[in-house]
Amino acid sequence: MNEDLDNHIHKLRLQHKISQQELADAIGVSRKTISTVETGRFTPSVVIALRIAAYFAIPVEQVFVLK
Repeated sequence: MNEDLDNHIHKLRLQHKISQQELADAIGVSRKTISTVETGRFTPSVVIALRIAAYFAIPVEQVFVLK
């Protein structure tokens, strides 16, 4: 688990009423990738982070935050 990085992916998914699979399909990754990023077991690449932020139409800093 990354102790320096936190994210709001779960909260954003709930607000937009989408599943991990729907988000994964939309940004071109596996559901497992979304799951591991969301739970902090995997630190995403810049590309994945930017795709997630773009999907929700918010700045990447509103998705990912340094602890």
